[in-house]
Amino acid sequence: MKLDINGILREIDAPPDMPLLWVLRDLAGLPGTKFGCGMAVCGACTVHLDGRPVRACILPVSAVGGRKVTTIEGISSDASHPVQRAWVEADVVQCGYCQSGQIMTAVALLERKPNPSDADIDAAMSGNVCRCGTYVRVREAIHLASRLVRQGRR
Repeated sequence: MKLDINGILREIDAPPDMPLLWVLRDLAGLPGTKFGCGMAVCGACTVHLDGRPVRACILPVSAVGGRKVTTIEGISSDASHPVQRAWVEADVVQCGYCQSGQIMTAVALLERKPNPSDADIDAAMSGNVCRCGTYVRVREAIHLASRLVRQGRR
């Protein structure tokens, strides 16, 4: 099957029921998307499917069809996306395991709502679990990324 991953059309030989997460990590060589709970509960495996956040750990690759998959590797080639820069500036990361999923959810939020409130952020990010408890800094980084985008500092 052919998959559009990060803007590159790739021929993938995978069983139709293989979760997208393993296709990305093991077959496409994109290890940025993490395995967390395996039940779509923690958000560590979040990627975008046509710009909307989905949990790759439970999504069979056959369900992707001709839609575009974007991983953490696909939002920028040099970590210069405003959300990634804000993450660094706000010093969000502790252990870092959940961060790619957090960032992908934040990017989708800002695409949908460029100037989110605290309540918008809390609602959007509620499905992403961080065992280090960086939620306050996640919220700070999303507000910062929002300002960067509005100021045209993409």
